[in-house]
Amino acid sequence: MNQLHQETSPYLLQHAHNPVHWYAWKEEAFERARREDKPILVSIGYSTCHWCHVMERESFENEEIAAFMNEHFVNIKVDREERPDVDQIYMEACQAISGSGGWPLNCFLTPDKQPFYAGTYFPPRPAHQRPSWMQMLQNIHRAYTQQRAEVEDQAKRLTEAINRSGSFHIDNDLIATDREQLFHRVLVDNIFFAMEKNFDREEGGFGSAPKFPGTMTIRWLLRYAHHTGQAAAREQALLSLDKMCRGGIYDQIGGGFARYATDRAWLIPHFEKMLYDNALLVGALSDAYQLTQKSLYRETIEETLDYLGREMSHPDGGFYSALDADSEGVEGKFYVWSRAEVVEVLGTAAAVFCDFYDITETGNWEGHNILQRQRSFAEFATAHDLEEEALRDLLREGREKLLARRAERVRPGLDDKQLLSWNALMVTAYAQAYRALGREADRQTSRQSLDWILRTFRGEGDQDYYHTYKEGRAQYEAFLADYAFLIEALLEVHRISYDNRYLEKARQICDAVIANFTEADEPLFYYTAARQQDIPVRRTEVYDSALPSANSTMVSNLRRLALLLDRSDYGDRAERMLKGMKNSIERYPTSFARWGWSVLDVVFPPAEVAVLGTEAIRFADAIQRRYLPGAVVMGSEKENEQFPLLRGKPIGELTYIYLCRQYACQQPVNSPEAFEQLIAEEGS
Repeated sequence: MNQLHQETSPYLLQHAHNPVHWYAWKEEAFERARREDKPILVSIGYSTCHWCHVMERESFENEEIAAFMNEHFVNIKVDREERPDVDQIYMEACQAISGSGGWPLNCFLTPDKQPFYAGTYFPPRPAHQRPSWMQMLQNIHRAYTQQRAEVEDQAKRLTEAINRSGSFHIDNDLIATDREQLFHRVLVDNIFFAMEKNFDREEGGFGSAPKFPGTMTIRWLLRYAHHTGQAAAREQALLSLDKMCRGGIYDQIGGGFARYATDRAWLIPHFEKMLYDNALLVGALSDAYQLTQKSLYRETIEETLDYLGREMSHPDGGFYSALDADSEGVEGKFYVWSRAEVVEVLGTAAAVFCDFYDITETGNWEGHNILQRQRSFAEFATAHDLEEEALRDLLREGREKLLARRAERVRPGLDDKQLLSWNALMVTAYAQAYRALGREADRQTSRQSLDWILRTFRGEGDQDYYHTYKEGRAQYEAFLADYAFLIEALLEVHRISYDNRYLEKARQICDAVIANFTEADEPLFYYTAARQQDIPVRRTEVYDSALPSANSTMVSNLRRLALLLDRSDYGDRAERMLKGMKNSIERYPTSFARWGWSVLDVVFPPAEVAVLGTEAIRFADAIQRRYLPGAVVMGSEKENEQFPLLRGKPIGELTYIYLCRQYACQQPVNSPEAFEQLIAEEGS
């Protein structure tokens, strides 16, 4: 065994028995590199990464290759999900060198952690214009020993470029500009027109294959359509969700979404399932259900949350990170079906079931069948002269039987570490699902999961937390994303629980983040706290990619806290951040879609809703069934002068609902139905 046997990360433990003498990203490895003056190889991946598994089998388990690596390099394995800060730095180096990136990421460093070369997968023998892994190792060793000056010069230039990259998208000249000059209806229309160029109007989504869910862009389009009445934005967002819910990217048997589709029509997934994708999609589907009341969205939310509770939750609390794409070394084997097996399990019901889910003798993917729904229940029932409810019952019973049969198969690998950031996203997802569906179990799960996070990831200081937890051990100081998503979760649970302790906790953590993750005159937050010293560069992270960026999430958090607490300092900081990013948001809106939510909130100020009286909680719950993007909502059964939205609003015999914008309130109404009318009149 190498040094990785001491770790808890499933990805690192997968490599604990390699003949490569791997270290984790810890001082022991760096001290040895300095002492022996050897280059460092940092190999970065994650437990559900298909090509990471391939390179391990081909190269890292090869005795000859391992011997060369052990003699000439100090070798470090990194789980990108445990150390996203390390991954960000060296992925930037890889993209600067080659113009692309991916995992496994293999980066070569000087002993002081500065990168001088990087690449992704290397085969065991030269192929596809790539050298073999052994050839790459030999070339790097030769360069390090014979061309040291050039290596160190390259490392210096790469490190300087990485250090500058965090400010590339910030335009500091805009920060002093008046807000009204920057944020207006023309800007949000320009953002929409730029997004529209990438619409796939037939299959939904954006661009061509491979296709990722694009949840932040979808939710921006729904918000934009809500404010402007732009039908094309709404149609594209809903088409995208429809196609995903009915496609192979969605597990039609067990619920839950795969990471992305490899084809344009969402049929063929990359079969790994990530916790964060499912959390974000539950949020998008909750928005869509509030807008449309469409049963497809309700059912998909319920099935996805059922899957997460069944397969991705720890009995003591919290959620696991991911399920692998592979089982028995074959991608997708756990999820695909032959028609013969379906007939064996379902008997006489198989014909209708197979027709509905596109299951054929020849298959729709490499001789196998990935289940998809090409027609709705109603369309299929009409075409086959069936009662819709009878069809639903037949299909539900068939799915249950196939799920039971599938449980007998060898399961994909489970990455059972628990990350603060991703668990916080799940808390937010449950809270949003509660607002949409009104299921009390979802509200309870959101509160219980949030309380578990606050206990389990707690660090040494009052507002300090750890990033990862497994088997009773929390480690690695939390990153900006952990705190940003945790503050968001606290605000979302406050919105549905009306428990002001969550709001106070959000304020406390926000103040700590400002103290620890910012520097004077810098508008953005750094990804790491100032006290974290084991990385060569301290970066800012701004892209909304598979996950919303921590900075765009903090803008939203600051704006909400500013409204709820009347904290102009929070609002001013959020405005400076948004001003600096304005040009990037306008030019590249799908890469900055979460930032775009806040732009919409500036141009179209969100509702501020206060509900006071003996029926406050019931009324507030009813109000929140409707779509109110960006809204802040407070409910209280007694007079409360502590918070600005509640201040000066007396309690009488009736329960009153106040609709405000920027603290300017309309005459209160005394029922959810009257509030609906008020919102409708305001929209007209």
